[in-house]
Amino acid sequence: MTAEDFILKTYNSKINNGSVKWESPSNIALVKYWGKKEHQIPENPSISFTLSDCKTITEINFTKKDLITKATSGLSFDIYFEGNKNEAFKPKIQTFFERIETYMPFLRDYHFKIETSNTFPHSSGIASSASGMSAIALCLMSIERLLSDVEISEKAFNQKASFLARLGSGSACRSIEGELVVWGKNESIAESSDLYGVKFEGEVHSNFNNFQDTILLVDKGEKQVSSTVGHQLMYGHPFAETRFEQAHTNLAALKAILASGDLDEFIKIVESEALTLHAMMMTSMPYFILMKPNTLEIINKIWEFREKTNSKVCFTLDAGANVHVLYPQNESKSVLEFIKNELISYCQNEHYICDKIGFGANQV
Repeated sequence: MTAEDFILKTYNSKINNGSVKWESPSNIALVKYWGKKEHQIPENPSISFTLSDCKTITEINFTKKDLITKATSGLSFDIYFEGNKNEAFKPKIQTFFERIETYMPFLRDYHFKIETSNTFPHSSGIASSASGMSAIALCLMSIERLLSDVEISEKAFNQKASFLARLGSGSACRSIEGELVVWGKNESIAESSDLYGVKFEGEVHSNFNNFQDTILLVDKGEKQVSSTVGHQLMYGHPFAETRFEQAHTNLAALKAILASGDLDEFIKIVESEALTLHAMMMTSMPYFILMKPNTLEIINKIWEFREKTNSKVCFTLDAGANVHVLYPQNESKSVLEFIKNELISYCQNEHYICDKIGFGANQV
């Protein structure tokens, strides 16, 4: 599969207007990607849990430009967040549309009204680019399906939606399906690709059924260094090549762990991956730290609790200060008590969100 295979060759230009709506979840990587090549291609593969409840709901209304009095010749859209027009989001969407118009030539024929909202608070500190960009990509694919002269299979639909979402935000390509999604070519995953995420089809032990993720919101503020800049700092990083090789090795090992249900080995890889991600930030030039003191307090508390109780709870981190607490469903009661009694005091305004592994996006 190449990028050229995703170009829409012909379409029905007689449809004047319509509306489509999707909800798409966020995801949390277990093996992290950090560093990317041109065109949003990852330097190393990653695998993520798709979340269930932390999602973005997006509706796109589209109208033929020749029906609009003040239509422009370029890309034309308005974006509304939580019911209010949001100019701050426009530059990112403009860039996204410019990247994908080769693959969706109908974008210049229509004006789009994009209305979006999150099920989690926008200021919660959870990165919404994965859920947000994937929801837009899915809406645009539904429009393509309406306009297309040929039938689009479910597999082709999801592949192209993931391909498009990647061009908006790399991790967004992992939010189309669930429960586990791989992005980036890896020898242990037969159909893996750098161009789009693929549903993990390997064996998954029942230990991982309905796995839980409680997100501890340590810091809701804007990050001092954006993920985009962080990825760029992997160019010339002294440990970059070793890190990329490590991710390949860890993904292959995790595939076997998911099949065996070995939670102790799962913990080792997931926590090591989280700390390695932040180690790359701390050893880049310029160097930076996104963890906060309370992030480390929570990590130490989790280690202490696991040592005392033989629990299978563990943590992972995204590119920020917040902590994702992962644990089997059968430990929900004890882990949630532990979180309420010992961890929420380290969260900003004692704010945390309970979520679990999910099954991907849905058309509304």
